[in-house]
Amino acid sequence: MIRDVICLGCPNGCHLVMQAQDGQELELQGHCCEKGVDFARTLLDGERNGPLLPERPVAYDDEALGEIAAFWGISLKAVHRSLIPDGSPERTLFRAVIEDRQGNRFVLERIPVSANYAKMRIIHSLTFLSQKGLAEITPYLTGSAGEAIHRCDRGLWQLAPFVAGVPLDRLTYLYEGWRAEVLSRFLIELREKSCGIPFFSLEEKFSLRDYIYTLIHRIEGHAPEILPNIGQTLAFLEKDFMGTYDRLPSGFCHGDYHPLNIIWGNAEIRSVIDWEFTGIKPEIYDLANMVGCLGIEHPSSLARDLVTGLIARLRAANIFSDISWQHFFGFVVALRFAWLSEWLRKNDQEMIDLELEYMSLLIRNNSQLHRKWKI
Repeated sequence: MIRDVICLGCPNGCHLVMQAQDGQELELQGHCCEKGVDFARTLLDGERNGPLLPERPVAYDDEALGEIAAFWGISLKAVHRSLIPDGSPERTLFRAVIEDRQGNRFVLERIPVSANYAKMRIIHSLTFLSQKGLAEITPYLTGSAGEAIHRCDRGLWQLAPFVAGVPLDRLTYLYEGWRAEVLSRFLIELREKSCGIPFFSLEEKFSLRDYIYTLIHRIEGHAPEILPNIGQTLAFLEKDFMGTYDRLPSGFCHGDYHPLNIIWGNAEIRSVIDWEFTGIKPEIYDLANMVGCLGIEHPSSLARDLVTGLIARLRAANIFSDISWQHFFGFVVALRFAWLSEWLRKNDQEMIDLELEYMSLLIRNNSQLHRKWKI
């Protein structure tokens, strides 16, 4: 028995999966916090089920990992437990860097059952883009039967080549103008090479407007004390952006494009990672997310070479329509609600306060940023 539900325990709305194990026990996957466990238990109250067992991290020994890696034809030499892969660990249940007998390194990950369909679309999309010639991605590997996800008694697993990178200097990268060229080039190529991608349709287009209104409704029930701080931002967006949103042209987007989701080389992108939010979105989505993320690291970066150069190069490339540029600033502001949702899920009060202040700061500097960005 498998039960699939959306958690209402906090504004994030996690996708929960409860799967029957031996006897009457239920294993819970997909929750990102303890509120998900509490919500699942509430659903089970009064039902004749055994205990609910939240998925916990498991320390797999080398023999177990070797057996799993063999699905991809890998003869395991070593597990590098001290080597941490780039990217967010939150969307996997376990991950480790392994090495085969030829000295090649890979990232082996166990994924939640609830993520199976989404992961398959990501895997197929990266393969499609790689075959089209997009170099700055790392496709997942397939086994002898052509399957990328391996199901065994320890769950669902996927494997990708390990890509080593150069760590970002968090104090200086915001102002390094050379990054504008490589960041914009990737978006230009993604726009070109994703044309005709078969795994997503316009009918599935993500609506940021609907997401914001749903989030505000959830905040009313879970964190009403921050509603007054959101009012100014919502009023700003409702003047123009919300009413125009459905007319913004769409395209295939990474969905979480920002510097920390990139494995960097000395002067280039080695791999763009963390595609969990990929799909059909307004065409300028990735640029708006990138600019907003740079600005929250330090607002002064919004008027410096990296941001201005990124916008100028994409304006010159003419890959986005005029209406997208007209509402670009509103999009930067609107996307901060997705980040606010993340801090609410984590109950990170410091970041909640910072995000609310950042939204307000953006709106206060609306005219100055429009002039600086020349839009």
